[in-house]
Amino acid sequence: MGAFEGRKLIVVGGSSGMGRQSAEDVVAAGGSAVIVGRQQARVDETVAALSRNGKAWGITADLADRDDVKRVQETLAIEHSDATLLVNSAGFFIPKPYLDYECADYDAYLELARSAFFVTQTVTRGMIACGGGAIVNIGSMWAHQAIAATPATGYSMGKAALHALTRNLAMELAEHRIRVNAVAPAVVATPLYEGFVAQDQLDATLASFNSFHPLGRVGRPKDIASAVTYLLSEDASWVTGAILNVDGGVMAGRN
Repeated sequence: MGAFEGRKLIVVGGSSGMGRQSAEDVVAAGGSAVIVGRQQARVDETVAALSRNGKAWGITADLADRDDVKRVQETLAIEHSDATLLVNSAGFFIPKPYLDYECADYDAYLELARSAFFVTQTVTRGMIACGGGAIVNIGSMWAHQAIAATPATGYSMGKAALHALTRNLAMELAEHRIRVNAVAPAVVATPLYEGFVAQDQLDATLASFNSFHPLGRVGRPKDIASAVTYLLSEDASWVTGAILNVDGGVMAGRN
């Protein structure tokens, strides 16, 4: 039997990158997965791929749309209240100088944080009824420190809020046998960068950040997913409230 036999995982932002890899790893270890993503085609393709190894379901939603978020909450409460694992992996990153920010830029990050807050609340209620569970939030190295080459005030504020939510929920939910942790990656090769880097320049752009990491390379989705699945698993049964740096050594120091 796999480490996640009989366990259902919800991955918000699970149709690509770190979220998708985490879902793949859980399903490969005997679990099932509910994928929440923004693009219908990506959600459908991910569910089809996961279904070759286990059970999977998909929900398409724009997490910046409050009506969509409400629909996601209702669907999860009605159809997936038996889920005892949750990964909050949704995110976007557009480097932009602080003085160039407009209200719409700020609001986009605010709405994403709001969706994580209330979707997690819905899933948590199901976990309590099931007797416990585990939550892992995908935070960021940028929530720990600023990088001049990548101005990211809005992104950093949003991820710092997710770190704070992690610690507070760890305290509040411990009595319900729900563990809450986060991982904080540095630069990882995911579709996150497609929003502001041309496709034909993506590999070269990511490679330019190799030396930024003491271990000499950018991360891979599998690097992060391995940490996520550890924190979801019973191997981490005495770990809660942790923000685990999975960053190639960036927070340890500089070359």
